[in-house]
Amino acid sequence: MAAVASRKEILGKVYKMIPPMLEKFHKVVQTVSGESHVICEPGAGAVIKTFSPNLMVHPYMRQKKNMSSSENIDNISAEVVAMLSRLHVIVIGPGLGRDEAMLETCARVIVEAKKQNIPFVLDADGLYLAQTRPELVHGCKECILTPNVVEFGRLAKAQGVDVQAEDPAQVCSKLAKAFGGVTIIQKGNKDYISNGEHTLVSEGEGGLKRSGGQGDTLTGSLATLLAYRKAYLDRIWEHDDDMSPSELLALVAYGGSAITRECSRIAFKEKGRSLQAGDLTEHVHTAFLNVIGDPSESKL
Repeated sequence: MAAVASRKEILGKVYKMIPPMLEKFHKVVQTVSGESHVICEPGAGAVIKTFSPNLMVHPYMRQKKNMSSSENIDNISAEVVAMLSRLHVIVIGPGLGRDEAMLETCARVIVEAKKQNIPFVLDADGLYLAQTRPELVHGCKECILTPNVVEFGRLAKAQGVDVQAEDPAQVCSKLAKAFGGVTIIQKGNKDYISNGEHTLVSEGEGGLKRSGGQGDTLTGSLATLLAYRKAYLDRIWEHDDDMSPSELLALVAYGGSAITRECSRIAFKEKGRSLQAGDLTEHVHTAFLNVIGDPSESKL
């Protein structure tokens, strides 16, 4: 995929990756992208469960200070790792914090996810693991990192990449290569996306205000699109099968960026200066239709 491809051409490829909602495999699509499991600390579990009945909450994680005498990293992480075979995509980072027990549990989850070839997104404090323990993600072609400008600088410094040296798109590509081919979305006024092989620039219009937490919309969109990517690779519907796993991962990143930017644009138009991160969530469906479209009709 050439970096000079137009936005319309790139989104057209994202469109091809989206599974149609056909009755004959409705349950398959639902299984791939319709269930969300939240693995968290017990104290957070009850609160998170009140957000939505669609969330399945598993209070398996522990901060070091909250471990009982019968608990240790081995048995806690084993309980979390045991869940991985039920999951198609993993998101690590939002709300994680820097507790050493929580980080070590997540590190072990990453190791196992790589063994099982489960794609994962590292965001927020999950990026701290990539910064301080780069061996966890190095060479993993099923990994997406979502740093903002500051987080990107920290990752680049840890890998010896000079962020001031050249064009931002080239720096993103260089950092992706330094990590052995992981996919990176460098968030900013433009989102630079690269896995070292495919480099894209997402610059669709967004809102004029950015508030903390808007990145969660991106992370959630990426997780859903990664599930759709799996459906494409598993060929649960007939298609041309003309996109490689590497290209598809870059398309996931671009699609997630485009959806998030459109959510921000719509939400800002509605809320203006009072915009908060949560305002983006209610516009995800509209943003998806606006930038990608609903493929169901055309894939019957």
